[in-house]
Amino acid sequence: MANLGYVGLGAMGGNMADLLMAKGHKVTGYNRTASKADWLVKKGMTLAASPKAVAQAADVIFVMVTNSAADEAVMNAPDGLLAGMTPGKIVIDMSTVSPAVSRSLAAKVREKGGDMVDAPVSGSIITLQQGKLSVMVGGTTATFDKVKPILDDVGPKVTHVGENGLALVMKIATNLSLAVQMLAFSEGVLLAEKSGISRETAVDVLMHSAIASPMVVYRGPFVLKMPAEAWFNVNMMQKDMLLAMELGRQLDVPLPTTAVTNEFLTAARAMGLVEEDFATIFKVLAQMSGVKP
Repeated sequence: MANLGYVGLGAMGGNMADLLMAKGHKVTGYNRTASKADWLVKKGMTLAASPKAVAQAADVIFVMVTNSAADEAVMNAPDGLLAGMTPGKIVIDMSTVSPAVSRSLAAKVREKGGDMVDAPVSGSIITLQQGKLSVMVGGTTATFDKVKPILDDVGPKVTHVGENGLALVMKIATNLSLAVQMLAFSEGVLLAEKSGISRETAVDVLMHSAIASPMVVYRGPFVLKMPAEAWFNVNMMQKDMLLAMELGRQLDVPLPTTAVTNEFLTAARAMGLVEEDFATIFKVLAQMSGVKP
C-alpha cells in the first residue's frame, strides 16, 4: 500500500483516485470544489484543505487538472504543491498541458529535492473502469521504475517514452487523432443518412467495420444520443488541438486534418455546444449538411 495524494478530482481524476483506493492505497485528495469529492470521502479518502497539505501528507502525489494555467496554479500558489514538497517525494502529473510548462514545473520539483514525471493517459472513464487505460510516462528511468508499480494499478499498459515532456507530446499526438476520427466518422454517417440509410443503421455498420477504432466504438453512439455529462468536452479537446498545432509549428510538421477539425470545434463553441462532448462536432456537420442533428 502506497501513501498517495491526488490533486484534481474531476470526472477522470476522481474515478482514478477511487480505483487507487480500491487497489489498497491510502489517498489524500484535494479538489477546488470540495463538495465534488464527498463521494470519495465516504469511501475512505482523506480530504485536504490545499495542494500543499496533500504534498505534506503523501509520498507520491498525482495531479490531474484541466490546462497549463491550472497546473501552474496548483504547483506554484502559496498553498500549492511546491510549498509542501520535501526531498524524496514524487509528483505524477497526469494533466495534458504544454510540454514546456511541464518541464519547467519538473525542474522546480527537483529544486525541492523531489522528482516529477508527466504521465498522461489515453482512454476515457469507461476505459478506466474496464481496466484498459494506457499510461505514457516522461521522466528519468530511475523515477519511472519507482512509480511503475503504482501506475500498473491504473492501467495495464504503462510505457516510458523518454525524458520529461515527451509523454505529453505522445498524448497530444494521440488526442489530435480522436477529434479527426470523430469528424471523419460524422462525414460517413451523414453521407449514408442523406442517401436514405437510417442514422442508426449507418452507426451500427460503421461500428462493426474496418474503421471501428476504440474511439469509434465508444463515441459512435453519441451521434444518436449525447451523454448527459461530457466525457471530454469541446474546450478540453480544443485545448489539445491547439497544443498540437503549436508543436507542429515549432517542429515544422504540417497538421492539416488537425487544423480543419479544430475549426469544427470553434464552430461548436459558437453554436453554444461547448459543454458537450467533443463528439458534438457531428451536430456542426449535420447542420452544415441540412440534416437535423
